[in-house]
Amino acid sequence: MLNKNTNKNALSLDEMLDEFNKHGGTPENYLSDHYQRYWITLQEFSSTWKDHSLNRVLDVGAHWLHQSLVWRHAGFLVTAVDLPGTFEVDSVKRLAQTHDILLRKCPDLEQAKEFESFPDNSFDIILFSEIIEHITFNPVKFWTQIHRILSPGGRIIITTPNFYSWKGRAWNPYRYIKGMGGGINVDDILGLHTYAHHWREYTRSEIKRYFELLSPDFTVAKSKTLRTYTPSKKKWKRVVQSILEVMPGVRPNLHVEIQINTKTNGITAKPHW
Repeated sequence: MLNKNTNKNALSLDEMLDEFNKHGGTPENYLSDHYQRYWITLQEFSSTWKDHSLNRVLDVGAHWLHQSLVWRHAGFLVTAVDLPGTFEVDSVKRLAQTHDILLRKCPDLEQAKEFESFPDNSFDIILFSEIIEHITFNPVKFWTQIHRILSPGGRIIITTPNFYSWKGRAWNPYRYIKGMGGGINVDDILGLHTYAHHWREYTRSEIKRYFELLSPDFTVAKSKTLRTYTPSKKKWKRVVQSILEVMPGVRPNLHVEIQINTKTNGITAKPHW
């Protein structure tokens, strides 16, 4: 049963580190840096997610199962997807076995062939956390599989840096006025074949446009900018952060939840290279 009070039931960072160390360890610096993001994402989602019977989670890009463990501890049924190399690490396999997290190796998200074995409507929640900015391939085939396996009423949770964060890239005033992020336009992402590394950051309006282009079946259930996940340890920096982040538009993190209510249209975007 899903825990309704995620703050009360949250594992502390030390408890998470202890749990991973029981199974052979984990990259501790990465966990420490991202710990607050994992819990804030879960808390934000849970604050408006009412149907606790819909609790089947697919964690895409699960890495060392840090976020997967957070959601599993909160009562969700978790399937984790990542590259084969990560899931061949003994400590990852042991942790997954202990906590009943299903591991699914996927060497190529572009083709998403491993997703074909998932039955239709087999997940209620898709975690796509800090992944979308890294995609270096045309994603239409991938999202076609996500559309198929996401149950009606289910949601995709997108977390990603806000391009117009106060601490983000240099601003382009024209693009800011137009609500555009950096790099190529959202329309081109769904039509062009490109390769690069961490090459695209988004605005809230672009995430909305992204899923509108993919399918009319997708609707935005929630779209927010969130404050810095881990405030600075230095008091003067925390004060500066708190002042700057009074303005929602320049907060550094996007949290967008995409819902699918019906599957009437399917994925309508077509690559055209």
